[in-house]
Parts: sequence; C-alpha cells; structure tokens
Amino acid sequence: MGARYVETTAKAVLNQVRGMGFQWSVNPYRGCVHGCHYCFARRYHTYLDMNAGEDFSGVIFVKVNAVTVLRRELARRGWRRELVAVGTATDPYQPIEGKYRLTRGVLEALAEAKTPASVVTKGPMVVRDRDVLGALRDRAGVTVCVSLTTLDRELWRRLEPGTSPPHQRLRAVAALAADGIRVGVLLAPIVPGLTTDRGNLETVVRGAAEHGATFVGAGVLHLEPGVREHFDEFLRAEAPELTPLYRRLYPGSRAPVGVERSLGRVVAELCAQYGLAERPRTVPARGDGGAVSPSGAPATTQLSLSL
Repeated sequence: MGARYVETTAKAVLNQVRGMGFQWSVNPYRGCVHGCHYCFARRYHTYLDMNAGEDFSGVIFVKVNAVTVLRRELARRGWRRELVAVGTATDPYQPIEGKYRLTRGVLEALAEAKTPASVVTKGPMVVRDRDVLGALRDRAGVTVCVSLTTLDRELWRRLEPGTSPPHQRLRAVAALAADGIRVGVLLAPIVPGLTTDRGNLETVVRGAAEHGATFVGAGVLHLEPGVREHFDEFLRAEAPELTPLYRRLYPGSRAPVGVERSLGRVVAELCAQYGLAERPRTVPARGDGGAVSPSGAPATTQLSLSL
C-alpha cells in the first residue's frame, strides 16, 4: 500500500544466471511490496541509486513490454528450451500482477515455446493461473514453489509485513496440487533466533505435507551487503536481544557451516516424519525462497543445509 509504480521498457527479459541450478530467469517486476526484511533482492535497488529499505518496497518498476520481448527471445533459432525460473529476484505474484498480468503472459509465452519453467512466490494469486500452469505442465513441465518461513501470525507480520497470511499460501498449495500441478514449499530463509526452533520448522513441514506439497526446500538466511544494513535496523527495532547473536553468526554473509548443516538435519528428519517424497535441498535465501533446479526441485548449493 502506498507504493509508487514506474512503468519501464526492457531491451531483454531472459537473464542468464551463473552458479545456480538453472541458467535463465525472468522477472517482470523490480522491487516488491511484500517488504520481507530478509529479502536478498533489496540490494538490487542500490544499483539504481535507491535504498534497500523503503525504496525497495515503495518504488516498483513494471516492465510493461516483458511479454512481447520474451516471445521474441524464445523465438530465436538458437533457443534450446532450457528451464526458465520465474520470480528469482522479486515476487511475480505481488498484488500489482492483478492489474498488469505480466506473469500470466510470461507463462503463456513459455508454454507456447514449449519451455519448462519454475515459479517462486508468496502470492496466492498464483491459483488464478492454474489453467496456464496446466498447459505449461503438459507442454514442457512446470514446478511452483510457495515460500513459507513460519505459520506463526505474530512472527509473520514482523518478518514479512506486506505478504499474504501463511495459511492463505497453504491453501494455494492445496489448490495447485488438486489440479495436478507439481508444487512444493520453500522453508526459506530460516532466520536464526526467530524461526529456527524445531516447533516452527515442524509446523511448516507438517502444513506442507497436509496441503499436498511434493517437496520442501530449505535454506538459512544470507546477509549480503545492503541487505545486512537493512536487516540490522530491523533487529534493532524488533528483536534487539538478537543483535549479539548475529554479530557472532554473521561476520560475513553466511552463518557457520555447522549451523546450516544442523538445521538441514532437522528439516530432513521432519520431512521423513511427515512422508514427503523428496528430501529438502538447499535454496539461496531470498524473500521468496530463491532458486530451483532444472528438475524443478530446490537447487543444491555446496554448504547450506547439506544433507
């Protein structure tokens, strides 16, 4: 609410990605009203001489020609129909999608080009596009990853002030699963001192299983420059008692390997307990859970939650 939307045009929409479990991504929007305090994409606004705090959630860039440009890129003779990750930097189903319908157009273009895709979102609006997701599933393959950090309403409001309630997201998982769409839950990021207790992790994994998810991915919070400063401000305002812990855990951008592996074991045990078909694998911790692999499952990284 209160965000300013700036219509822009893009020369290219397909972004080549390195060091991830996929090679291509598409983001129809830049900036995100969800305002998740841990979101790694906050730092990208600093490249525009804007700040990673209020500007990131208050100034949203809309690539109004994204679908037209994408269709042109997918029609190139050299396009090899490799997996495209939709929503790797900002949520493709934040509320403004209801007006512009760019994400829907992107999925339609991918289906027409028989190009497999994955979608990462916190937005229940994804259920609106079940028809397009079904067509994409049948023509090339698609996986939807719904991001959840907690089902605790008080903690949710503190960490993710602009997002839809967690139980709405679980209902979206159930709706997609009922339509035969491969859907999973990304328990990412796991936020030390706030969402790391076993009870919180278990409620998310249990909720995923009960609502038809086929996998759970997990990843521990990363604090890159730009995001780090914003998150430190959040801690000072909302959980000052955790400041010493974060000084110890984050001399750099990542928590110690032992912490990540320990949490990974807990999530793996919970997935086994609740009968999820796939073990959790790791994802970079952004606002919407991060990356997926070419198979559509959460992508592995070298250290985070190595199982």
